[in-house]
Amino acid sequence: MNWLQSFKIILASASPRRAELMKMAGFNFEVKTIEVDESYPAELAPEEVAEFLAIKKANGQRSLLKESDQLILTADSVVIKDNIVLGKPKSFEEAKNMIQFLAGDMHKVISGVCLLSKTKQVSFSVSSDVFMTNISEQELDYYIENYKPYDKAGSYGIQEWIGLTHIQKIDGSYSNIMGLPMHEVYTHLKAFHA
Repeated sequence: MNWLQSFKIILASASPRRAELMKMAGFNFEVKTIEVDESYPAELAPEEVAEFLAIKKANGQRSLLKESDQLILTADSVVIKDNIVLGKPKSFEEAKNMIQFLAGDMHKVISGVCLLSKTKQVSFSVSSDVFMTNISEQELDYYIENYKPYDKAGSYGIQEWIGLTHIQKIDGSYSNIMGLPMHEVYTHLKAFHA
């Protein structure tokens, strides 16, 4: 794992789940973030939104790069169903509507990732299919009141109650659905300085 010592990772994300995944994977990193506008062109294909935003976030954090051995890692995750991109809910009702829209069907979770140093930029995205069962109104109210999923795209966390009880199966990376596809992150970081 000597290659890991060759650069200092700045995780430019406020997501506690991304930090947890990086920690579990054994990375040394520090969390620093600069607020970046997360809008994207309306004509952008839904599958391209996450990577577009990850690149936009990385370029917005460029000033954090002070030394040549530093590397910024940014990510963005979106939930897509019927070509509609679901972001983070702004209210209880919006959260409820989003989950009702996803329930009883399959949706995609796409995470875009960007790695940026002073001399190099690499970006990629990973897609997973998620199958969610139907959810009663009572269960929905319970979940939103107790877990407050307002910081999560699509209004739910795979690692929380709803993921444990109503996600029937997934096709693809579990960590990707949590917000950071760790296998691909590890592989790309390993190749970054090769």
